[in-house]
Amino acid sequence: MARARGLSVRLKLTLSYAGVVMVTGTLLLAAVGLFLLNYQQLSMELMPVVMSPPGRVLIRAFAPSAAACLLFLLVFGLAGGWVLAGRMLAPLNSITDATRTAADGSLSHRIRLPGRRDEFRELADAFDTMLARLEAQVAEQRRFAANASHELRTPLAITRTLLDVARHDGDRDVDELVDRLDAVNTRAIDLAEALLLLSRADQRSFTPEPVDLSLIAEEAAETLLAFAEKRGVALSVSGVPAAATGSAALLLQLTTNLVHNAIVHNRPGAGTVWVETSVHGGSVELTVENTGEQLSPDLVATLAEPFQRGTERVKSDHAGVGLGLAIVASIARAHDGTLTITPRLDGGLRVTVRVPGHERHGTGKSK
Repeated sequence: MARARGLSVRLKLTLSYAGVVMVTGTLLLAAVGLFLLNYQQLSMELMPVVMSPPGRVLIRAFAPSAAACLLFLLVFGLAGGWVLAGRMLAPLNSITDATRTAADGSLSHRIRLPGRRDEFRELADAFDTMLARLEAQVAEQRRFAANASHELRTPLAITRTLLDVARHDGDRDVDELVDRLDAVNTRAIDLAEALLLLSRADQRSFTPEPVDLSLIAEEAAETLLAFAEKRGVALSVSGVPAAATGSAALLLQLTTNLVHNAIVHNRPGAGTVWVETSVHGGSVELTVENTGEQLSPDLVATLAEPFQRGTERVKSDHAGVGLGLAIVASIARAHDGTLTITPRLDGGLRVTVRVPGHERHGTGKSK
């Protein structure tokens, strides 16, 4: 909706400055006029023989000079106010230009306002910080969209290839074709569901409720116990009750992803997974450790990015869709928590999720 254009802020400040100057000048001139009248009255009482003009004559003689002073003050107030207002609003103009540049799609521009810290400098710095975050998020979204498109295109391309081969090869085993198509279709469904879950976590579209991470860890471990036994991986769950606030379904998905990854990326037939919950001040932690190969810090730093896979995951029969740790990181952020991934000295990973405790959230609401 278009708005009618009003007076500019610079003009408003100029009129305000001029108004203050005029009011101050009028009061000063009025004080001088009263002083002259009082002084004349006092002179007539002390020295009656001295001839003095009447008060009205004195005021008429003083009025032209007072009017000239007021006119000068008006011109000086308008000119000086216009200059001062322009200098004061110069940083605001820079911020406005940066906003228009960002609105046109360029997020790389920064204000970098010079000078000492004041309200305009704090606003400019906050705007620069916001632009930096937006630029990083937009770049991440574009990279994610490109990766997601590639990942979704892969099963579709495989499906088309299988159908083309079957169309030109009448002797091909139908059951084998159906099995392969079912596997490819299942992978595409898993990817779509993972993308949907990732979107839900980013939007925080859930109602917070009290959740005990220790119970969540036990449920996830019980669900994956048969899978761990099949791969010859020992699964251990320990810790203390860890009350948090959030979505039980999302936190269960987070824990399940971590435990599943720890089982898959392990030593076949001789691996171990440790799941532990703990409380640290106003926060609760969920830690998942596993045995496995030695991992470099550079590789570990990229594991939480979408569609990042280690070589073992690609070769595994449980390759996944490359969104397991990305979903974990997103769910942790949705719960105002953090995700820390560090390589173990003996091989494998140590993954720690820290979220605010339930008591901390309750205290914040009661204030």
